[in-house]
Amino acid sequence: RRREAAAAEEEVEETPQEKKLRLAKQYLEELRQLGESRPAPVPRRGGPGARPSSHALPAHIPLSLQVQPPDPTSIRVLRGHQLPVTCLVISPDDRFIFSASKDGSLIKCKWEVDSGKRLCVVPGGKKGTEERHMGHASHILCMAISSDGKYLATGDRNKLIMIWDTATCKRLHIFTGHRDAVSGLSFRKGTHQLYSASHDRCVKVWNVAENAYVETLFGHQDVITGLDSLSRECCVTAGGRDGTVRLWKIPEETQLVFSGHQGSIDCIQLINEEHMVSGADDGSLALWGLTKKKPLALARQAHGVQDAQGLEQPYWISAVAALRNSDLLATGSHSASVKFWKCGEGFRRLEHLWDIPLVGFVNSLKFSSSGDFLVAGIGQEHRLGRWWRIKEAKNSICIIPLKQKATASGPESPGSC
Repeated sequence: RRREAAAAEEEVEETPQEKKLRLAKQYLEELRQLGESRPAPVPRRGGPGARPSSHALPAHIPLSLQVQPPDPTSIRVLRGHQLPVTCLVISPDDRFIFSASKDGSLIKCKWEVDSGKRLCVVPGGKKGTEERHMGHASHILCMAISSDGKYLATGDRNKLIMIWDTATCKRLHIFTGHRDAVSGLSFRKGTHQLYSASHDRCVKVWNVAENAYVETLFGHQDVITGLDSLSRECCVTAGGRDGTVRLWKIPEETQLVFSGHQGSIDCIQLINEEHMVSGADDGSLALWGLTKKKPLALARQAHGVQDAQGLEQPYWISAVAALRNSDLLATGSHSASVKFWKCGEGFRRLEHLWDIPLVGFVNSLKFSSSGDFLVAGIGQEHRLGRWWRIKEAKNSICIIPLKQKATASGPESPGSC
């Protein structure tokens, strides 16, 4: 009874509508697990005009069983940024990568995945000249791309959010309103609604198609360092040194508070509509369910420890990535490797799979929609500061191919976004 009471205390209060939705999804998941022998039709996602994915599979597929460890010699390195890469995104069709760095002129690049060619470069200008120049005039900290691939959003240290046409790389609009650096951006899947997070501790909602500001949400007690969203009208944020992860329900203007890390929470990503993963500078990696206030699983010192001036300190978790609707995760630090993880049964465990050697600060990680490759943004410095520098690192973008095991059934590549 005591165990049941303790579990009940951890449960986040649900409205009747949310409970009905959760139970319906649970029932559908049970039906899916029973499975039919014939393949299910692939749903068309991403709203009107979206490109249907040929790789779509049912939710929560055990991808870690289908993918073999990548060969380090097969990693492709794209060079072009002079200073540390801070953020990147992959287009929904997996054909292009957009990246940004701490370059003095703030160059935003568009790369072609197949050829590795740099297709577009947008130079910046001096602070205060953003209206006359196309690019940013301070460090770009975050990026997001809409699920139809039409819009790209970038946020910088100078409090600005810029909206771009992905096809032409032309700037369409500038959003102002944040009072400090913009540190997180995410488009709601299937829409042109944009969420932004900032060091000013608030979350803002924008309508990109209409170039309109919608509303502001408050709650964090420290700078927000990361943000993510999926199809629901809500987003999740990492609250830095306030030690909390928050789920923001936009229509209700309410928030759920999650705690479990001991250090500054620096990165966060949703795995599916019910689970998320976050990383902190205490070296811990946390796996969360959106109906529990505490982590479902916690890996402490996930990247090991380093000897810093005679003291053992854990390697910071500087980036996390989840292949949507699967059990495969990746984490980055400055520990000279990217680590792959598996979410155990019921998302109750974190199991380490493999390491891929990469020297430098891993400031951004993104899986392709198909699950065919992982992209890492590497820098000599952390994206949010200059605490120390790894001189032997190369400021670059690394494409890590993920091969499907020969024993896996079916001609399709694993994963769906």
